[in-house]
Amino acid sequence: MKIIIHEIPPSNNKFIGRNAAWKYREEKKRWEWLVTAAIGSNKPKKPFAKAVVKITYYFQNHIRRDPDNYSGKMILDPLVRRGVLADDSFNHITLELAGRYDKENPRIEVEINEAPNL
Repeated sequence: MKIIIHEIPPSNNKFIGRNAAWKYREEKKRWEWLVTAAIGSNKPKKPFAKAVVKITYYFQNHIRRDPDNYSGKMILDPLVRRGVLADDSFNHITLELAGRYDKENPRIEVEINEAPNL
């Protein structure tokens, strides 16, 4: 399964260590909607019990970014709530993060593949 969202979620640094709980909740809710819209009618009949989830960020510029600031939280939680993933814990997923550059089309691409041997 593959979904594409034509936005980049905010860096974790935008919220960590700041008094921004309301902004964080608003942004999480907005990403819930974006992920749900991207899933559309492609939702699997049953959640992936074990999966490899690869999130590729296509940034608009070459600014240095740390992978740990783009953990996938805004993406993984909605995938669980919408029934695509059974759970987003280490027992259920292997998470792969990648960062690329696309000046004309910044986005994220999320690939989810079954992984029975986790």
